[in-house]
Amino acid sequence: MTPESFIAAKAAEAIKSLYGVEADASTLQVQATRKEFEGDFTLVVFPLLRMSRTSPEQTGSAIGEWLCANVPEISAFNVVKGFLNILLSQLYWKEALGSIVSDPSFGTLPATGKNIMVEFSSPNTNKPLHLGHVRNNLLGDSVSKLLAAAGNNVTKTTLVNDRGVHICKSMLAWQERFDGATPESTGIKGDHLVGDCYVEYAKMEKEDPSVGDKVHEMLVKWEQGDPEVRALWEKMNSWVFAGFDQTYKALGISFDKTYYEHDTYLLGKEIVMRGLEMGVFQRDPDGSVWCDLTADGLDRKILLRSDGTSVYITQDLGTAERRFSEYKLDSHIYVVGNEQNYHFQVLKLILSKLGYEWADQIYHLSYGMVELPEGKMKSREGTVVDADDLLEKMYEEARQSSEESGKLADLTDDEKKELYRQIGLGALKYFIIKVDPKKTMLFDPRESIDFNGNTGPFIQYTHARICSILRKASEQGITPAQSVLDKADVELSAKETRIVKLLNGYPQKVAEAAAALSPALIANYAYELAKEFNQYYHDTPILREEDKSLLGMRLLLIDSVASVLRKAAAIMGFELPQRM
Repeated sequence: MTPESFIAAKAAEAIKSLYGVEADASTLQVQATRKEFEGDFTLVVFPLLRMSRTSPEQTGSAIGEWLCANVPEISAFNVVKGFLNILLSQLYWKEALGSIVSDPSFGTLPATGKNIMVEFSSPNTNKPLHLGHVRNNLLGDSVSKLLAAAGNNVTKTTLVNDRGVHICKSMLAWQERFDGATPESTGIKGDHLVGDCYVEYAKMEKEDPSVGDKVHEMLVKWEQGDPEVRALWEKMNSWVFAGFDQTYKALGISFDKTYYEHDTYLLGKEIVMRGLEMGVFQRDPDGSVWCDLTADGLDRKILLRSDGTSVYITQDLGTAERRFSEYKLDSHIYVVGNEQNYHFQVLKLILSKLGYEWADQIYHLSYGMVELPEGKMKSREGTVVDADDLLEKMYEEARQSSEESGKLADLTDDEKKELYRQIGLGALKYFIIKVDPKKTMLFDPRESIDFNGNTGPFIQYTHARICSILRKASEQGITPAQSVLDKADVELSAKETRIVKLLNGYPQKVAEAAAALSPALIANYAYELAKEFNQYYHDTPILREEDKSLLGMRLLLIDSVASVLRKAAAIMGFELPQRM
C-alpha cells in the first residue's frame, strides 16, 4: 500500500468517526506535500466540507487531531487553509523499510493481464546500425523492460526492412563497383560492406542520375521473383544479418519475434485489395492505388505504385493486422523517430477507415534525433557514427577512466575487460536513456563516462561503494537481521528517513514512467537515489558505528539502496558492478 493509499484509508476512518459518514477512500485526494510546507503528504479538505459542515480549517484540524490520536504511524499535522499536511512517524518509515527489505519483488507492479508489443530497431539492410539506431534500440529495449516491470505481458519485436528501393541501391552498387567483394575476401563486417555499397551508390547517382532507372528495374524484378536478383538479395542480406547480430549482442539487445518486410508486404497488398473492394481506396488511371485523406485534413496517400510495387505503409498495414491477430494485443507501440510522425498518423487513420477496432490501440513513441557536436548525421554520405565504432570508443573511454582511478590493481585482466565493458555500456545507455524521449539530444562520449556527474558510471560507482561496505561488514561477521527494525531505540535520522522515502516511492515511479513511456524518469530517479546515498555516506559513520542495532539498520538501509539501484539499472538495460 502506498503512503497515499494508507493516509486515505485512515482519513476515511476519521471521517466516519467524526461525522458519521461513510467516505470512499479511493475518492479522497492525497498528494505529496509541496516543498514550501512542512509535511510528507497532504489531504485536500475542500471536498469534505459537505460532510463536516464546518470551515476548511476546522475540518482539517479535526481530522488531523483524530489521526494523531488514533494512528501511531502519523506523528503530526498542520493545516494551511483547505489543506491538511500530515507527517508520518518513525514507525511508518521503519515499517516501510522492513517491507522493502522483505520483498524480493519490490518495484515490480501487480500483473495487469495486458498484452503489449513494442517494435523497435527495425533497420534497413542497406547500412550498418549507427548512433541513431542505438538510441532507438536502447529506448525500445528499456521501454519494454519498463512495461514488464509495470505488470504487463510484453513482446519485443523488430521488423527488418529487407526489401525495397534502398536495398536495390546497395545491390546495384555492389554489382557495378565492388568486383565480387565479400566480407571474407575484404575482412569487412558484412553490414559495413553493404553500407559501403550504399554510400557508393550515392556517388554513382551524382555522376549519372539515370542509374535510378536501373534500381527501379531491379525492384520490379525482385517483386516478380527473378532468380538472379533474388539470389543476390539473399546473399547480401545474409551478410547484413550476421553483422546486425554481432552489434545486437554487444548492445545486450534481443527480440522475441522478428518480422521481415519481404513477408509482410504481401499481407499489405491483400489488405489494399480489400480496401479497393470496400471503396476505402481508389485506383487511378495509371493503375496506382491511393487513399484520399484530404477530407481528414491530410493528403492523398499512395499504397501501390502504377507498376504494382508496394510502398512502406503497405507492409505496415499487413504487419499490424497479423500482430493483433497472433498476439491478441491490447496495445502496440512503435518506437520510431519523430520524422515519421505523419506516417503513423496516416497508418492509424487508414486502419480505422478499414474498420479495424484496434486502430486506436496503436501508439507511436516518437523520439528526437541524436546529434553530435559537429552536427547531424547522413548515412548516404557516410558521415554517421557507426554503432560498432561507438561501442569500441565507449570501451576505450571506460578503460582510460578506470585506469586513471588506480583502484583495479588486484583484478585479473579478464575481470578488468569485463568491468570496462560494463562501464562503457552503462555510460552509453544511461546517457541516452536519461534524456526525455521526445527531445533531440546531443551525444558526447567523454561526458557520458564521468564518474561524478549525472552518468551511468556514477550510479555504478555508488553501487560498488555500497557492495564494498557490505563486504567489509560480512568479513567482520556482521550480518544484520530485519528484526533490528522492531527495536524502539533504533531511530532513523532525518537523512535516513529521506532515503527510505525515496526507496518507498520507487514502485510509484515505475508506474509513472510506464504510463509516460519514459525510462528517463527511472534514470533520473536512480541518479537522485545515488546522490542521496553519497551525501549520507559522506556525513554518516556506518561501519564505525558502535551501536550494533543502529549499525544493522544502516546496513539494511544501504543494502536496499543497492537493490533498488540494480532494479532501476536493469530497466535501463545495464549492469552494476560490485567492484570498481
